[in-house]
Amino acid sequence: MSEIMGSETKGSPFLRRFIRVMSTPQKIMGSILFILLVLFVFFPAVNLLYTAFTFSFSDKVLPQVVDRGIKAVPGKFTLVHFERVFDSGLTKNMFLIPLLHTIIITIGLTFTALTIGTILAWIVVRSDIPAKKLIANLATIPYIIPAWPTALAWLTVFKNNRVGGAPGWFQYIFHVAPPNWLSYGPVPIIICLSLHYYAYAFIIGSGALATIDSRLEETGELLGASKWQVMRKITFPLVLPSIFSAFILTFSRGIGVFGTPAFLGIPVRYFTLSTQLYSNIRNNLSGDAYVIAIVMILITGITIYMNIKVIGARKSFVTISGKGFRAKTVSLGSMKYIILILIIIFLIIAVFMPLYVLTWQSLMDVDGNYSFSNITFHFWIGKAGSLDSRGILLAEGQAGILRNKMILSGAWNSIKLALFSAFFASVLGILIGYSIVRDRGKILSKMNDALSFAPYIFPGIAFGAIYLSMFAKAHGPIPALYGTFAILVLVSVAKHVPYSSRTGTAAMMQVNRELEEAAELQGAGFLTRFSKIIFPLTKSGLVAGFMLSFITVMRELSLVVLLVTPKTKVLTTMIYNYVQLGFHQFGDAITMLVVAITLTGTVIIRRFQKTDLSKGIGG
Repeated sequence: MSEIMGSETKGSPFLRRFIRVMSTPQKIMGSILFILLVLFVFFPAVNLLYTAFTFSFSDKVLPQVVDRGIKAVPGKFTLVHFERVFDSGLTKNMFLIPLLHTIIITIGLTFTALTIGTILAWIVVRSDIPAKKLIANLATIPYIIPAWPTALAWLTVFKNNRVGGAPGWFQYIFHVAPPNWLSYGPVPIIICLSLHYYAYAFIIGSGALATIDSRLEETGELLGASKWQVMRKITFPLVLPSIFSAFILTFSRGIGVFGTPAFLGIPVRYFTLSTQLYSNIRNNLSGDAYVIAIVMILITGITIYMNIKVIGARKSFVTISGKGFRAKTVSLGSMKYIILILIIIFLIIAVFMPLYVLTWQSLMDVDGNYSFSNITFHFWIGKAGSLDSRGILLAEGQAGILRNKMILSGAWNSIKLALFSAFFASVLGILIGYSIVRDRGKILSKMNDALSFAPYIFPGIAFGAIYLSMFAKAHGPIPALYGTFAILVLVSVAKHVPYSSRTGTAAMMQVNRELEEAAELQGAGFLTRFSKIIFPLTKSGLVAGFMLSFITVMRELSLVVLLVTPKTKVLTTMIYNYVQLGFHQFGDAITMLVVAITLTGTVIIRRFQKTDLSKGIGG
């Protein structure tokens, strides 16, 4: 008995220490966040694997599988989905060709976008070109608006009557149908995506180039190096991390991008992995679709791992030290005005021309007739059942988007989804940042950091497929959420946690722990410290995470295209459906509505952010 009491007494200090450590605010918060991340990030991924290894053919497909001699029980373990995707008569069309198309598009997109963005960043940051601020502001606009409006504008200009029904601008003006390779397929897909994703390379490259001390380059020139050698041996190695970051960001997005390949590829059956996954889901081949989703996740994960290994091999990329800093611009001479004109032309084509084309198309009464006599405002403000001058029913009797209750309902759903998702994602980001920074180096902190970043490696449509698999039916206390607005919010918050957690972590790293410790010594509880110290000092990070999430959710298509229902449809999925049905005017008008809402929301949030920063400085 005495031995037992002794062992209990001996063990009690450890137990008391464990309870004391686990009862600290960062441990409690970290534990709660860990449970949430496991539920909404880890478990869905596990469920994806489970579904891929489960016999899950629909009643329509099951007889065909049975006729081929495949013996399996629905709901039981099987490798049949992997066999169908990787080793069957369907492999070529279902997997190999879409994989090849995806690689072609992603490599072409990444190379083109990085080239445009990096060159533009160098010109703005390191040269003496005029109107730098204007160029920088215009060059970042494609980041705010979605990628697929450019694809819709391309269709309006280059579609031909051989595939796209009504002719586009090119055929209407020149009376010659453009070739299919120019209207559809890899060439227009790469061009349209590059005109959007170059903004990532520009933003990241500008930040890196702005920190390079010009004396490093001048030293190379004094030692006899040519400008090309200085660029290759000094400038390029110093901005290599930013180039790889832009590469990963662009490449990973290219693997899972859906809208542009759907608009410009599906009409000629040019399938990528993302559009093939979508097609499989729609054809009740969910098991095959989830195998493709696994492949997409693996490709993205391997790419990120290679990026970490490459950058990790370099010991230092230091460009700022304590010896002072000087940035010297390079004179372009008389060429700067020619380059300025070329940049303005490029920005007009990349930023303004798609919006102009879509606006014009939305005013066309008859698709394919671009004369002024064909202009109508019906697709914007027309009443249901209106007739044109010929007595023909306009838009098959549908009202314009600003009078259409169904479209207005979709607009409200989009705004609600963006606001709710941005709010929860930004708050969650600050909390995750707090638990990571205040408990840095500990196991729980590392696990939360890894789990919060994990959704980044999931392409949007693959992540949507994961949530479709997870929440199509009830799992214990978690009800079936498919068809509800809640699943859209959940998937949007979970997918954007990597961004909000990074902004939250960055904001928290700027707050000295001593401020909180001083308040604790004065008797302030955790909630008081968080509300009076942590929250005010990290509000800028909260607003940044809110703005980033609002922009991306408002323009999101691939993430939610598999999850919406008639009751929960949002503007982006309505655009896709209208275009697929041939109502390009409606699709283009709604696209302009999405752009207007996104830009308006961004301006409001930025004004709030500036006001908040000015108050903080004044205080």
